[in-house]
Amino acid sequence: MKRIISIIMVMVLALTAFAACKKEAVPSEVSSEVSSSVASETEKSEEPSAAPESSVKEKPQVKLGVLKGPTGIGASYLLEQNANGESLNSYEVQVVAEATDIVSQVASGNLDIAAVPTNVASALYNKTEGGVKILALNTAGVLYILEKGDSIKEIKDLKGKTIYATGQGANPEYVLNYILTQNGLEPGKDVTIEFMDSAALVTEAASGNVDIAMLPVPAVTTVLVKNQEFRSALSLSEEWDKLNNGSVLTMGCIIARKEFIENNPEAIDNFLKEYEVSINYVKANPKESGEFCEKFEIVPAAAIATKAIPDCNLIFVKGEEIKEYLAGYYQILFEADPKSIGGKIPADDIYEIR
Repeated sequence: MKRIISIIMVMVLALTAFAACKKEAVPSEVSSEVSSSVASETEKSEEPSAAPESSVKEKPQVKLGVLKGPTGIGASYLLEQNANGESLNSYEVQVVAEATDIVSQVASGNLDIAAVPTNVASALYNKTEGGVKILALNTAGVLYILEKGDSIKEIKDLKGKTIYATGQGANPEYVLNYILTQNGLEPGKDVTIEFMDSAALVTEAASGNVDIAMLPVPAVTTVLVKNQEFRSALSLSEEWDKLNNGSVLTMGCIIARKEFIENNPEAIDNFLKEYEVSINYVKANPKESGEFCEKFEIVPAAAIATKAIPDCNLIFVKGEEIKEYLAGYYQILFEADPKSIGGKIPADDIYEIR
């Protein structure tokens, strides 16, 4: 009997111990499951920061138009940065030879920002009923009278002569006519003006087939390098300043579609920052910038671009100063020929003040 009682007590103790162990095991399993669930939820909440590629901000996209020649030279460093993926915006770039090509592209919305002559900016503003605005000025006067000889010392010396010129229907024609008139010479009567395509005129001048030519830099540089019989006789910027008309001869600017400006403030701010950097870089580094000009076909040869950059009168003017530069200039062009700026002086909202 004692043996039986002992066996029963051993069995009871064993069962009690087993039950106690089982009670401890259940909380341990539940705790494990809860911990696993919490860890899983934590991982889910941290997924965005754990995936760098999903948090990288895309660059603003901009369709940029650049005109060959002096108006486009200031953008050459920016185009190089863009090509290397180092620009603040991502630019889809078009480099074109004629301002009319840019005008049609901006008007149709195929370009967002573009470098154009200042008179074209006004004409396009009027054509689109305020659909474009001027963001910045980039080029002052770049026109020169070249002579094969040494007889022209002042504007009045052009009387009775024939000038071969480029830029019919654009800034060069209106500037030349205005300066001649203000010096008592009537275009077409006292002075004969024959307009030619820029490339053709450079070829003719370099070959010595014309005696007097009006051209912008860097075309001027090309002629002087290729035909040393030519000299720079007159700077039309200097002749403009002599008139003391209260305006600045400003020939190039940056425009943008009004709709794009309103919908893409970050892209506009980025552009203005890096375009100013580009202008300053080009002025300070003509050799490297000359190579960029050739690379992006803004100027045919790097050597010509490098030599021309100091004479390109590159500027960067934004904000309230734009109006200070252009208002008087537009007034003078309008009085000389209303069609030069699209038939009327643009309203003040053409100037983008930021």
